[in-house]
Amino acid sequence: MTTAPPAGQAAPPRVPPALFVTSPTSAPAPEAPPLPPVRRTPLAVSGLLAVALTAYVWSAHGARPGVLLLLGLGLGVALFHSRFGFTSAWRQLVAVGNGTGLRAHALLLGTTATLFALVIGTGTGLFGSQPAPSGGAIGVGLIVGSLLFAVGMQLGGACASGTLFAVGSGQTSVLLTLGGFIAGATLAAWQFDLWKDLPAWEPVVLSDHIGWAGSWAVTIAALLLVVLVTRRVQARRNPPPVGAVPSARTAAVRAVRGSWPLAAGALALSVLGAGVLLVSGGAWGVTSAFGLWGSELVGALGGHPENWSWWRQAGNAEMLAGPVLADKTSLTDLGIMIGAAVAAALGGTWALHRGIPWRTAVASVLGGVLMGVGARLAGGCNIGAYLAGVSSGSLSGWLWGAVALIGTWAGLKLRPLFGLGNPKPGDGVC
Repeated sequence: MTTAPPAGQAAPPRVPPALFVTSPTSAPAPEAPPLPPVRRTPLAVSGLLAVALTAYVWSAHGARPGVLLLLGLGLGVALFHSRFGFTSAWRQLVAVGNGTGLRAHALLLGTTATLFALVIGTGTGLFGSQPAPSGGAIGVGLIVGSLLFAVGMQLGGACASGTLFAVGSGQTSVLLTLGGFIAGATLAAWQFDLWKDLPAWEPVVLSDHIGWAGSWAVTIAALLLVVLVTRRVQARRNPPPVGAVPSARTAAVRAVRGSWPLAAGALALSVLGAGVLLVSGGAWGVTSAFGLWGSELVGALGGHPENWSWWRQAGNAEMLAGPVLADKTSLTDLGIMIGAAVAAALGGTWALHRGIPWRTAVASVLGGVLMGVGARLAGGCNIGAYLAGVSSGSLSGWLWGAVALIGTWAGLKLRPLFGLGNPKPGDGVC
């Protein structure tokens, strides 16, 4: 039973649950700068490329690859508009205690886990696909690989998905990271015999033990715990706010040209990622294509990657023998870069960065190599191992994320050696 307040006395304001109260920062969030004009030439080039590539893939390889390319284009648009990052989120949390980015991860993971449970739990697939969870083996390769990957992304300045949308938006230094990424993935494939027998246990996927409803419930509970812990850390450390990016003043223009809230980006990415699962039967991934591209280049230069043990594995041989533009991961990766280019040109921020300091260039290449090797050892990156693993209820995804936090700390210690800065408590923004 509720009691009305006495006449003439206002009711006390309702206090929202602690989970939804804005976490404190040492200063108010800065105003977003206004948008620059549309970059017409990059927009025309990237738009024509998107249309031409989609038409070619659809006509040459069919509807399924064509839809995957369209999903990749959507992923690129969503990643750029929301500036959805994994590298910066971990860096801000470890360096100054700002958990804004990691809470966005939790929303992405929770929404994706919900959609995965619905899709995989009901066996729903398109184009004859059979959706399956992503469960990685738990062992030395996972631990060492995720550690190397996390160090690499702090040096290279981007994660796997971040590398793609940054390259699409014209960030030249990250192009060096992508080159190192491809080289590292190719090196790991070439030397597969050196690391294929590292000690490991079979994957642990919760749905195999407690069903998809139980797996979903445990995953959501764990993610809520992550949110509460990051809020507690942020309240104690009172970090600087996250910097603002150019945006528009009206919602309609922001949807097309401006920046999106991280929550909007998380929801869009989860829906598009579930679309990849529906169409292909497997979760969205990024890094397997890098090894394929590098190996194709080795073959074009006279090498014989088809003789490598990696490409004689079940499934890998078909990938190498088939056309690149029919490969699921290559299609979504190319789509992300082109989609990000379209979005950046519309937003007026597409630009080639020149005059990269040599230490930054070295860090970019080295970081890319570490990520390429690490992703292969760990069985995936921040998307294929972390996002897909956690969303599938796999213990490997949680372990990947935990080790990545340790690797982030190590990467932050190395960044100053290459002239790269870290967030500090006294900064205006982080």
